[in-house]
Amino acid sequence: MAESTIIKLNAKERETDKNPRQIRAEGFIPATVYGKGMESKNVQICAHEFEMSTRNNKDAVFELNVGSEKYNVVIQELQKNYSTNQVLNIEFKLA
Repeated sequence: MAESTIIKLNAKERETDKNPRQIRAEGFIPATVYGKGMESKNVQICAHEFEMSTRNNKDAVFELNVGSEKYNVVIQELQKNYSTNQVLNIEFKLA
């Protein structure tokens, strides 16, 4: 069995006064981190950084840095606009 690639990504808490469409217009992807024993956390990730880091590693484990917290996560669901191939939303689950 091959080792999973670990990709480091920086994220920040999602701004509550903006809707997902506004967040995407600023170059970020809205995302949610959830897992057993934790309250779900709404974050936003730089779209360019995410696209570049996942270009060849779709099934990677991510080290998500949100402020001073670190989460090892995998992608549970990735929503895309299939006509433009733009990532609309990501759901991360604790690994």
